[in-house]
Amino acid sequence: MREHKFVKSAEKKEILAKLNENFGISELPYLFIESGKEKIRAFSGSLSKEEIIEIGRMANIEGVGVYFLKKEETGLRLSFEALMILKEQITKNILDINDKQLGLWIRGNDLEMNVPQGAYAIRHNGDFFGCGKSNGSKVFNYVPKERRLRK
Repeated sequence: MREHKFVKSAEKKEILAKLNENFGISELPYLFIESGKEKIRAFSGSLSKEEIIEIGRMANIEGVGVYFLKKEETGLRLSFEALMILKEQITKNILDINDKQLGLWIRGNDLEMNVPQGAYAIRHNGDFFGCGKSNGSKVFNYVPKERRLRK
């Protein structure tokens, strides 16, 4: 069994502050669990930390909760699942794209766009399609390969 490292409340407050600054997210009512390579999982069930640890001792649990975000040197990157869960809270750094750009994006292409540097939630017709990061002239695509359309 993989050891579960629970994110302490001070670090969770830092994560919330960064997500609020970047995306306008103001509430994270989840238990956060760190799961290797700077990945954070979110759990919203009724099990306590102790119960999760005990179940992990009895069964081979790879992960608890849903993959939520990744901590990177340049900031936090929300997962697809987190975008869906938090879509009502996301109010900042939304990059609305057109049909042509969506076609490129869902195939894993970067978008040539002049937008300020930073992280963006990519949206088309009210639906989120992942996160990207801009260097000022290009938005880099972080859609996982298994979620892309084949060319």
